[in-house]
Amino acid sequence: MSASQGQPTADSGKVNFPTDSSLPGEHFEIRQTHPTGDYMPDPAKSLPVSPARQALIDDIIALYEMKPTVERVKRYTPDCVYNDQFVYANDRYKMAGQWFALPKLFKAAKSHGYQVVTNDRDLIQFRHEEEWHFKLIPKVATINALVSLSLDPASIDTDFIRVKYHKDQANDKDYSNEGLGATFKKWQADNVSKHLMDSDPHVEAFRAEENAGKTERQKYGTGNKEGDAPVKDL
Repeated sequence: MSASQGQPTADSGKVNFPTDSSLPGEHFEIRQTHPTGDYMPDPAKSLPVSPARQALIDDIIALYEMKPTVERVKRYTPDCVYNDQFVYANDRYKMAGQWFALPKLFKAAKSHGYQVVTNDRDLIQFRHEEEWHFKLIPKVATINALVSLSLDPASIDTDFIRVKYHKDQANDKDYSNEGLGATFKKWQADNVSKHLMDSDPHVEAFRAEENAGKTERQKYGTGNKEGDAPVKDL
């Protein structure tokens, strides 16, 4: 919801992450649990954001709706991280593989609305409802999730804001980033999408970033409060 009459809308001013843009995406992970895991959006209650932030959200929603372009993938820094219940991709090359591979798995995808619940200096969070139509089986899944976009400090005040860390949470717990499930998520991003998409020229545009600066993924033991994931009722 961009500001009226095209005027910028101030963020909250709160800073959550380091201000050094040269740090890898792993340093920009938001940690939190939720009392219920209910992320059903109410678009009427969405916080206002500036036109530049609205443009970023629009591009992210388009990616969820299986409308990837090279320019939209450039919304992420080369050393970005994408983390959801199925994937842990820790550079933009792997990220591109994920977005461009979606049409191979799904027949259609449609966003049913979102609600911006956090508009901090370096963090945008929105509740999002997405409908997925599977390609190989006659099934439709509707998922409500909390999408957290940790913003690149170097681009916050530009017209083309970029993302350091993209987290998608669909239940009350955060990710521990360790264990068998986390190993599979990283293996999937490292290998499956690569084998599927290596011949895709859109993904090839990001191949040089396969070894972008990064650190080992942070591990937390659990996705609860003791795993450095405080309860936040957004």
